[in-house]
Amino acid sequence: MENMAAAQKDSKPGKPLKKESQPLIIAKSPAEEQRLKLEKLMRNPDKPAPIPERPKEWTPRSAPEFVRDVMGSSAGAGSGEFHVYRHLRRREYQRQDFLDRMSEKQKLDEDYQEKMKENQQAAEDRTAKRRKKREKLKQKKLMAKKAKQERTQAESDEEEESSASEKEEEEEETNEREDDAEEPSFVMGKR
Repeated sequence: MENMAAAQKDSKPGKPLKKESQPLIIAKSPAEEQRLKLEKLMRNPDKPAPIPERPKEWTPRSAPEFVRDVMGSSAGAGSGEFHVYRHLRRREYQRQDFLDRMSEKQKLDEDYQEKMKENQQAAEDRTAKRRKKREKLKQKKLMAKKAKQERTQAESDEEEESSASEKEEEEEETNEREDDAEEPSFVMGKR
């Protein structure tokens, strides 16, 4: 509080208080420079960080449609005209180099796109082949499962038939026993 009061006494009534100035630090390496920039940004996190725009690609001036001052490097050109010719020649060479670079870049892009299409087609072919193999395996498993079910069904049918025949035999035995029970174990009057 005392420091604030002293600072207010020193400052004039219309002027805002000065912020404490930071000492000047010179970065000795790119990493230190980046660290200093980050520290500066983090002092005020509410302030938006400046994000620079991507630099536009350099393009030369287009060639003139009609050249009025046709001149060569010799034959009647004055000494003052040589520099004009030299600048025109340099500009034209730059333009041609730029066009060559652009055509090379387009060729590389087309080659890349073609390679990407080939890779995608190869990947689709591999996927289709594997899908077909999976389907075959799935069908094989399904057929094995059906065969197993049919075997178990046939076995259960045989068991049912055998159990039905066993039941019939048991019923016949029980019927015979019942019939035997009705007959007396001894016949009277016979010996």
